[in-house]
Amino acid sequence: MMSLALLSFSVSASAASECPDFLNFDLPRLHSNDTVNLCEVAAGKPLLVVNTASHCGFTKQFEGLEALHQQYKDAGLYVIGFASNDFNQEAADEAEVARVCQENFGVTFTMISPSFVKGSRANPVFQAINAQSKEPGWNFNKYLLDGQGQVVEHFSSRVKPTDKKLTSAIEALLQ
Repeated sequence: MMSLALLSFSVSASAASECPDFLNFDLPRLHSNDTVNLCEVAAGKPLLVVNTASHCGFTKQFEGLEALHQQYKDAGLYVIGFASNDFNQEAADEAEVARVCQENFGVTFTMISPSFVKGSRANPVFQAINAQSKEPGWNFNKYLLDGQGQVVEHFSSRVKPTDKKLTSAIEALLQ
């Protein structure tokens, strides 16, 4: 697995200027040589950002997150998962993380390689989210961001992706 301490995020100069700086990074896709820049793929779109772990009691939420992705992607919602071992529940091997996501739960939404999501070593996206809201206290915290990158609402691990509070907030944002 890529060393978490050495994981780097590079800034993309080609991203839209109206996109918040914290989304303008080339983020390494899970178990891939490819990167994704949220300003390029989701500028102006609402985001559902989730910190994930493949060996957590909440791991089954991948199924519900994929369902949200399928249900709302055409309406403009961009779901993105950030694998993290901040709570010591992520697989040590990135291939295993990808297998859990893709084979066990059919995840097709964007997943980012393991990185930090809390504290001073948090990746740039979570540094900004944590400053606007509260940093994750466990895996599978869900952050709903508007098209300008502002955190609209935070949902704890215990809020399932199918929870009416979450789906209502998504639908309100998509209106």
